[in-house]
Amino acid sequence: MKFHNLLIKWYLQNKRDLPWRNTVNPYHIWLSEIMLQQTRVAQGMPYFFSFTEEFPTVFDLANADEEKVLKLWQGLGYYSRARNLHKTAQHIANDLNGAFPASYNDLLKLKGVGEYTAAAIASFSYNEAVPVVDGNVFRVLSRYFDIESDIALPATKKEFTELAYELMQKKSPAIFNQAIMEFGALQCVPKSPNCSVCVFNESCLALQKNKVDVLPVKSKKLKITNRFFNYLVLEDIEGKTLIQKRTAKGIWHNLYEFPLIETEEIIGFDFISKAVQQDILQSYSITAIEECSHATVIHKLSHQHLHIQFWKIKINNILVKGLNFSDLKLYPFPIAIYNFIEKEEISR
Repeated sequence: MKFHNLLIKWYLQNKRDLPWRNTVNPYHIWLSEIMLQQTRVAQGMPYFFSFTEEFPTVFDLANADEEKVLKLWQGLGYYSRARNLHKTAQHIANDLNGAFPASYNDLLKLKGVGEYTAAAIASFSYNEAVPVVDGNVFRVLSRYFDIESDIALPATKKEFTELAYELMQKKSPAIFNQAIMEFGALQCVPKSPNCSVCVFNESCLALQKNKVDVLPVKSKKLKITNRFFNYLVLEDIEGKTLIQKRTAKGIWHNLYEFPLIETEEIIGFDFISKAVQQDILQSYSITAIEECSHATVIHKLSHQHLHIQFWKIKINNILVKGLNFSDLKLYPFPIAIYNFIEKEEISR
């Protein structure tokens, strides 16, 4: 009870005024939770406002074209979230008459909704006593109670869920869930938390044992794959270029990109020159090839590092399905490519 009361008191004094906290509308809460998966609040909030303005109801989102959804999502990353969001909106609108499932177990059946998101919607919208357990909650509870269980293990998730359930008051689960997540986000931060002003500094076991920096324990490290993308930025005699949609499963599915050569390592001019003249663009008359060295970037995803190079290639022909460069911004692109397009547009 002491933990609960101190936590709620801290929350009421320090909580941020976030738009999705002023509603019990499951549509808005669902949107915010999907957007905030692996995304900071400051980054996600403009997207929340854009989506709720463009798609005021789940029916509006369901009826939208997928490209429009992806374009609005552009820059937020993890684009499978946007595709799942769209498909789930269609399911809710068409199969459930626009009504969100009203329980944790039924919410779990929605595409793209996991245990954390289902718990958030169930508690915030329907006051169901189910705890949320995310990185913030792992961190707060592991430090306060000095729990050394490996949070990478499924059994640990169950352990923390049961502990959080014991700590929450069943009549008001929403405020407890909001409070413990907010405390982890603002006070009990991953690195160098200011424990001297913490409301728990007299009872936190990690602080007493000088273990704040080593908790929570997470043993499994994500293996990073390096990939090497070479984008061909074509320009024909009319000043038009060419793009393509990524239809294969994997990163950036259904987003657009320039023609791509993926290699095993970083390559140079000779490789590109040979590849485009002998294989990819052999039916075109190439007049110039230039590496855009200023635009080279390493785009870091959670599990992949993309080493991206852009190559300007001028051809003395007319491209079939060529597009004006100024029209490219109408299409949804990965942010690394969109940034290149913006800079190129300025320089033209």
